[in-house]
Amino acid sequence: MKIALIDSGIGLIAAAAVLRTLRPDADLVLSSDPESMPWGPRTPADLTEHALACARAAAVLRPDVLVVACNTASVHALATLRTELEPELPVIGTVPAIKPAARAGGRVAIWATPATTGSAYQRGLIAEFGGEAEITEVGCPGLADAVEHADEQALSAAIAAAAALTPPGTTDIVLGCTHYELVADPIRAAVAAVAHPDLVLHGSAEAVAAQALRRLSAETLARTGGGTLTVLHAGQVTPLPPVAARYPQGRALQPDARPDGELIGVR
Repeated sequence: MKIALIDSGIGLIAAAAVLRTLRPDADLVLSSDPESMPWGPRTPADLTEHALACARAAAVLRPDVLVVACNTASVHALATLRTELEPELPVIGTVPAIKPAARAGGRVAIWATPATTGSAYQRGLIAEFGGEAEITEVGCPGLADAVEHADEQALSAAIAAAAALTPPGTTDIVLGCTHYELVADPIRAAVAAVAHPDLVLHGSAEAVAAQALRRLSAETLARTGGGTLTVLHAGQVTPLPPVAARYPQGRALQPDARPDGELIGVR
């Protein structure tokens, strides 16, 4: 069984790590193009071309399913990707976890890229799934880039700026960019002073991974793989970038990692 994921950069390791936990035997293909990120400021047509290039590079390796592990690419490119690749290759999109976050009707903050914040797509999801919840959209300029490069100073500044826009008493935060899931703990710490004591952070990685497995046939699910990891940057095979090891999800993808993401023999 082989599962491919695409994104502009390392945001895809969040879903990949969940898949590695659910199916340690699955062969994973991570296809991205970090030189082209961020995708958000690009025109929808330009973004779609980059997403298609990553998907086509992954498709050469004949995966059984493709995960678009990027919220912005799912907004603008998902339909085009499905038109080109399905039904031979099922394509799974990533949707911000607004529905589960709003279910209890609390005070919800949606942290997302500037391109997604206030977009018709996100407003549509809020209208459809927001229910009685009090929802605030919080733009996070620079946060995805800071995560991509593990730039601690930029991370602190971007998270602090978004935390300042998060309403007091917030009960739920939607992490509306896959990169943000890699820094869930710093986000929680930054809003601790103003958020509800029982604050819940909602990412998409677990739901996306589960949906990818649901789209596979019983025959495919029964096939065991070698648990390999192939990383593509602009279609070229490359090692997992060192910056990925700065995050637990990236460490969990290392070939000598324990299930908890700790590297054997590494301190």
